Amino acid sequence: MISRRRDDPDAPPRRPDASMALLADLFAGRLLDPGYAEAEARRAASGRPAPRGRPRGAGALLVLMLVGVLLAAAGAQARRSEPVAAEQRARLLAQIRARADDNDALQRRLERVRAETERARAMALARSAEGRRVRGELSAAAAAAAATPMSGDGLVVTVDDADPPEQGGGAGDGGRVYDQDLQVLVNGLWAAGAVAIAVNGQRLTPTTAIRSAGEAVLVDYRPLSGPYEVTAVGDPARMLDAFGGSAADRRMRVLEERYGIRYEIRRVEGVRLPAAGVLRLRHARAAAP
Repeated sequence: MISRRRDDPDAPPRRPDASMALLADLFAGRLLDPGYAEAEARRAASGRPAPRGRPRGAGALLVLMLVGVLLAAAGAQARRSEPVAAEQRARLLAQIRARADDNDALQRRLERVRAETERARAMALARSAEGRRVRGELSAAAAAAAATPMSGDGLVVTVDDADPPEQGGGAGDGGRVYDQDLQVLVNGLWAAGAVAIAVNGQRLTPTTAIRSAGEAVLVDYRPLSGPYEVTAVGDPARMLDAFGGSAADRRMRVLEERYGIRYEIRRVEGVRLPAAGVLRLRHARAAAP
């Protein structure tokens, strides 16, 4: 195929490979700048010897060879570093799992020590009428602060991300469960009469935060993954009656219908929620009489 110059339609046709003239001149050692050609002509007319140096074609070839060697070395270095990176990643994952197991073991030990301490305190307070009164006040305060385990009947609300969307369709990010969804759900259960709530076994307290970090949902700054089981202890019939049709229930129903999020409610009997973590006291003041 032969084309014409756009700026001069009457110009003679030029070959399609004319744009390769620059590279051809480079490897052939031809001068690329007219100024260089003029200087060369003046030098030849004056009779001065040509400057000594390496042939231009050989210089270009040497540059290309050096670039090739550098690229090959970089590729070899990247290939050598892949097994090292994979090994380091596997070692970090193993350390994370080991630390998680250690943390779970320490949490179980903490619960045993806490139960033993509670039994010893109850025995000491039961020796006097004043002690028994104080014990009742402590029990009520501990229950309100989620400092003791809680057992009883209740509800379990399960929410989970929608199934992965098919090619060319699906709900996308709308099919994920976000931290604000769990916040609304938990607040709805509190309002429905729940006396204790846990998310995936993580007990909630009056100061518990439900937040997100990237794609992870944090409950009391502990990352959780779906499916999310929100367990609420309380009168099941009363909670079902109060929660059904509430703002939280309507929100979850809309997410279920529009984005395919899983949303289920069932009654449970004899469920047990663990005590929450130890609260850190930062500020205190005397209560009004």
